Amino acid sequence: MEKKSCYVCGKEALSKNEIGLTKKLLDKDSKRFYCLDCLAEYLEVDTVFLLAKVEEFKEQGCKLF
Repeated sequence: MEKKSCYVCGKEALSKNEIGLTKKLLDKDSKRFYCLDCLAEYLEVDTVFLLAKVEEFKEQGCKLF
């Protein structure tokens, strides 16, 4: 699998959680991905909120994480 980088800041090698969050919250077919910090800024929430959402989605059995 090719390493994905952040569309905004260029952070290399995004985590599975960062890729999954971009797909879950923005567009499941997204070709542009965001690191946790840039996604939080884009959505106007804090990173703690996004990390909690990751855990929530995992508990729900979401296959993106």
